[in-house]
Amino acid sequence: MDLKAVRAFVAIADSGQFQKAAVDLALTQQAVSKRIAALEKDLGVRLLVRTPRGAELTIDGQALLPHARVLLRAEERATAAVRPGDRALRVDVVGRRAAPGGLVQHFHRAHPETALDVVTLFDVETAVTALRDGAVDATFRAVTMPGQRLPDGIAATPVLDEPLRLCVGPGHPFARADRVTTAQLAGHRIWMPGNVPGTEWHAYYEELAAAFGPAIDTIGPNFGLEALLDTIAGSPTVATFLSERTPHVWPAGHDLRLVPLVDPVPVYPHSLLWRTDNPHPGLTALRDYLVATRPRPPQGATWRPSWAEPPPARVPPTRAVSPSA
Repeated sequence: MDLKAVRAFVAIADSGQFQKAAVDLALTQQAVSKRIAALEKDLGVRLLVRTPRGAELTIDGQALLPHARVLLRAEERATAAVRPGDRALRVDVVGRRAAPGGLVQHFHRAHPETALDVVTLFDVETAVTALRDGAVDATFRAVTMPGQRLPDGIAATPVLDEPLRLCVGPGHPFARADRVTTAQLAGHRIWMPGNVPGTEWHAYYEELAAAFGPAIDTIGPNFGLEALLDTIAGSPTVATFLSERTPHVWPAGHDLRLVPLVDPVPVYPHSLLWRTDNPHPGLTALRDYLVATRPRPPQGATWRPSWAEPPPARVPPTRAVSPSA
């Protein structure tokens, strides 16, 4: 059914006149008459009759009117569902308990008027494909993967260098250390069962291991962070990497320690990726907020993998946003 003809029919029913409906729709009276004639032909019934005072609904027109209003309301809802600014901003955070999830939570507190739909996509290829296809508006990733380039039309800007810390149990040799140099990790077992080959984080830890010599162990099922910390707490030899930005709560009896890594500080580089032709105003607000509130890098020397330097961000000029906004 032609919704333009349906809209003309409802306008005539509301105003009682072809001429008034034509004015309301910014059409000629002839164009309105043609739309009504086409609608009546499609339905095989007469919907309106002209009278000296304008137009009146036939019995069939009266039967159609409530359904015609439903059709127009459905069209409005369908349009609003995809109109930038009217639908929720869809953001991929890799994992809700990872640092990007916290960044999006902080943005939401600062901009509660921006509706959000938070999703978790697994790997960078899936995320970039979702960006390109319009399934998500933005994603947080470590870019670029070795040997990969961002596709045309996808931009990136750094938003967080996340310092890593060494998580150990009370019996580990580093449990009483105030800090550990990255070189001291050589030969120590770092258990990371969620470190899946083919992901950007696997590439990150693979180069970290090559640079400083820790033994990254990915063997074993991944039962989640709680099970991992249970194992770390009871082991004198196994450690893992965590960040202060990763929300974690463990039983007091675990007595786990988060030991700073220094000289250099290994940082995990998070960037925001988006499609350059995406007009969603919430995307602009998110990008402006993250750029304005980007935490300062840790003091001293830092380390990131050679491939993790993002390309120059093609970011349009942004308005100043205070961190407390």
